[in-house]
Amino acid sequence: MTVQDIDRAAFVREWEQWHREHEEVLAGPHGFLAITSLHWLSAEPTRFEDAPGAWSSTPEGVVVELAEGEELTVDGTVVRGRYAFGVIGERDSLYPGFGDAVIEVAKRCGHDILRPRHPGNALRAGFTRTPAYAPDPRWVRTGRFLPFDHPRAVTVGAAVEGLEHVYDSPGQVEFELDGTVHRLTAFNGGRPGSLTVLFTDTTSGVTTYAANRSLQIGPPDAEGGVILDFNRAANLPCAYTDLATCPLPPAENRLPVAIETGEKIPLERGGQG
Repeated sequence: MTVQDIDRAAFVREWEQWHREHEEVLAGPHGFLAITSLHWLSAEPTRFEDAPGAWSSTPEGVVVELAEGEELTVDGTVVRGRYAFGVIGERDSLYPGFGDAVIEVAKRCGHDILRPRHPGNALRAGFTRTPAYAPDPRWVRTGRFLPFDHPRAVTVGAAVEGLEHVYDSPGQVEFELDGTVHRLTAFNGGRPGSLTVLFTDTTSGVTTYAANRSLQIGPPDAEGGVILDFNRAANLPCAYTDLATCPLPPAENRLPVAIETGEKIPLERGGQG
C-alpha cells in the first residue's frame, strides 16, 4: 500500500471512528476511567471502602464474605453470604455487579486483585478527550511478519514497579522507515491471527506517553505481509490512571526514531491538545 492508494477523506473518517470507539471503551460507565482503587488480595479477608464484603485470595480462588444486607450480582444471579469465584486465569477478569458499579475480580502477574469500577469516579466524570496527531496516510507502513519456529515466552516489566508479565510471542514484525529497517517483537492480538505490538519511540515522554503505546496489526497475508498503521498507536490504560498494571515494551521495541502520529499524552497527565 502506498500513500497514493489511499482515499484521504475516507482514511480520516475511518481513523476518527477508530479514535471515537477507543475512547468510548475507555470512558464507558465501567471502563478504566471508572476504576476507584486497586487492591492486592491476601489470605486475610479484608474489607474496602468502595466494594461490599470481605475479600481474600484462597486455594479455591477469590472468596468474598458478604455481611447481612450486602449482595452482588454474578452472571445475573444475586449472591449473598460467602461466595467463591474459583481460580481465575492470568489476565482474565470477572465483573460482579454492585448497584451501578461493577467489581473487577482478576489475576495480574500471578496475584489476585480487586478493582471496583464506579461510573461516578471523578477521573471518568472529568474526561473530555485524548489529544492525538492528525491522521496522515504516510504513517501507514507495509511490513513483514517473521514467525519464530516456536512461540517464545517473553518477560516484560509492568506499569506497577516490581511486577512482570510473561507473553508468548509468535514472531517479529519488520518494517522500513526512512531507509532503516526496524524489527518489533509481537504478541498475539485479540482476534485470531492478529498481532499486538508494544513500543516506545523518541516522542515518548515528550508528546506521547512515556511508558508505552500499543499498535494492533491484522493477520499477515499468505506471504507474511502486514500493514502497520501507526496513526492508530493507542494509549494503554496506565497512560490515564495509576490503577493499571499494563505491560511495558520489550527492550528491542524501543524505537530510535520519532513516530509522530497516534495518540498523545492524555490531558490528565499534563498533555497538550
